[in-house]
Amino acid sequence: MSPLLSDLINLNLSETTEKIIAEYTLSGPIKDPSKLPKWNYDGSSTGQAPGEDSEVILYPQAVFRDPFRRGNNIIVMCDAYTPAGEPIPTNKRHCAAKVFSHPDVVSEEPWYGIEQEYTLLQKDVKWPVGWPTGGYPGPQGPYYCGVGADKAFGRDIVDAHYKACLYAGINISGVNGEVMPGQWEFQVGPAVGISAGDELWIARYILERITEIAGVALSFDPKPIQGDWNGAGAHCNYSTKSMRKEGGYEIIKMAIEKLANKHKEHIAAYGEGNERRLTGKHETADINTFKWGVANRGASVRVGRDTEKEGKGYFEDRRPASNMDPYVVTSMIAETTILGK
Repeated sequence: MSPLLSDLINLNLSETTEKIIAEYTLSGPIKDPSKLPKWNYDGSSTGQAPGEDSEVILYPQAVFRDPFRRGNNIIVMCDAYTPAGEPIPTNKRHCAAKVFSHPDVVSEEPWYGIEQEYTLLQKDVKWPVGWPTGGYPGPQGPYYCGVGADKAFGRDIVDAHYKACLYAGINISGVNGEVMPGQWEFQVGPAVGISAGDELWIARYILERITEIAGVALSFDPKPIQGDWNGAGAHCNYSTKSMRKEGGYEIIKMAIEKLANKHKEHIAAYGEGNERRLTGKHETADINTFKWGVANRGASVRVGRDTEKEGKGYFEDRRPASNMDPYVVTSMIAETTILGK
């Protein structure tokens, strides 16, 4: 019987070699990113460097187990630098790491829980899975956290992603069907500081790989379908050590006031096309207005009932779009609330 392609993809390398794969070959198992070699790629092909000086250097920053190749193989989160050691303009991790290594931020141990919404699209027509081609399903209502062949579309992808993230060592804490059919959400966290960005980016990468295998297109657009349909966000739940202690509710209110004063700056950095989503309808606050409330999903920032009742806890910034950069959003929230005057 001739071997199948899947047999070769699933080969267990550890039976014959110490070597492992991290998109390139290493001589043996490695768990510490500082033990990994720097690598490079052609930045002119990605619009990140000029053709005459095209080398971009990858600095390994975090290591995850590889759910596709398994064994001792790994996925490595890297950020990108010029050969002279300067972070390239699209390297948002470098600036975030500066904020997260500030002693005032370190002592506050910022925790994040990010709710990543996304839409699964039929590959050839770029229309949500489960929707009739060129037509619309029944109106929103039965789909949120829904079950059933006429309500939940793409659950095999969602469950495969959930397990793959757990295998990789990502602190994924849940999944659910969203309000618009064909739209889903996963949550990453609680994660401390820079690791929130690392884990969310790798979780997105794993999802992109799984949808590729499934022949489905993945969209992080904040408003993939115009009209009376919910958009897609990346709500950011946040707390500091002071907020989690007795009397933390007062600290939370002060932090929210700081966020209100910097509303425009945050909105500018919270994702492209967010103005199509933040309309004041479909569980959003208008993009030009900052308001907060307890248990209010139409607010820019929501405080949970439990937090109000216990006088301590966390709050949720509902403004970030699904396509936001988690390094930018998490570090900006820490900078404004901890370091901001």
